[in-house]
Amino acid sequence: MDMNKRKFQETFNSTEYNVDNEAKRITHQGSASLLTLPIELVHMIFDKLDDFTIICSLCQVCTRLNMILDAYPRYQTLTVGHINRRKISSTQVEELTDALKTNTTITKCIVNGYYIGDYGAKLFADTLRNNKTLITLDLFRSTITCIGTEHLTLALLNNTTLTTLDLGHNGIHELGAHHLASALRNNCTLTTLNLEHVEIGKLGIASLADALRKNTTLTALDLGHNDIQNEGVQYLADALRTNKALIKLNLTENSINDKGAQYLADALQNNQTLTTLNMNSNPIGNLGAQHLSGALKNNMTITTLMLLENDSGNLGAQHLAGALQNNTNLIELDLAYNEIRDEGAEHFVMALQENTVSAILF
Repeated sequence: MDMNKRKFQETFNSTEYNVDNEAKRITHQGSASLLTLPIELVHMIFDKLDDFTIICSLCQVCTRLNMILDAYPRYQTLTVGHINRRKISSTQVEELTDALKTNTTITKCIVNGYYIGDYGAKLFADTLRNNKTLITLDLFRSTITCIGTEHLTLALLNNTTLTTLDLGHNGIHELGAHHLASALRNNCTLTTLNLEHVEIGKLGIASLADALRKNTTLTALDLGHNDIQNEGVQYLADALRTNKALIKLNLTENSINDKGAQYLADALQNNQTLTTLNMNSNPIGNLGAQHLSGALKNNMTITTLMLLENDSGNLGAQHLAGALQNNTNLIELDLAYNEIRDEGAEHFVMALQENTVSAILF
């Protein structure tokens, strides 16, 4: 046993200095000596390796190592593959996506901020065609364009397990939105889609809105920071009249004014599924607040309304407070960073005598 401990210590120490190279050496070149160690000692070596190394360098090396790895408690419960490295090369992306094709434990893969590009998106698309356990794929800020988006879209046409896709802060533009719309018309699994800050503009929104008329599974859509303006929000409002699935919609900072607020308010008169609407940092003003308050008098499903930094003042507060006298379903109303003074706040004091809203933020 002392000899085994010395062998373990030598391998253990080397992993501290160069985990990647050592992992490859012990698994591909010198695996014989490693595999003669007791399983508990090998597991202690595994403890020094990050998720990426375990997923990519230890799997499918040989039958004996597979058996040891399958018995490793951390691997048995490894459901989130969070690649927390400073950088990741194309070769490492290839290794990761290849390993995920046969992995049966990881349900969430996070590789945001690693600039994997369109080639990396294509590799993940190939993975989605084979993997049957991945339900969340986070590719936030990965320098993916409309080309990479098309690869992912084609995979989504047949994938039946992925429920959450994050493409935020990627330059997919209008064409990328058009590709995603094609997938949303046919995919019956995806429930959450983040398209924050992806530069899709008004025409991109038109494609997505058309898809929402037919989609019956997407429940959360983030379209923040896309400069969709009033024209873009009109497309969405028209879709909300018939869509029966969407529950959460984020339209933060999209250059929407009172006219766009009116489009949404008109749609909310009939919509019975949307519960959360985020309109933060859109200059809707008092008139926009009036339009939305009119919708709140009739809509009984909205529970969270975010109107932070909307250029609204005491008059807008008066309209919204008046709506609360009739609406008893709203739970949270955020009015922070608006020009609401004591006079506007007094309107809410009166409204709260009739309403049980739990949070009004100024």
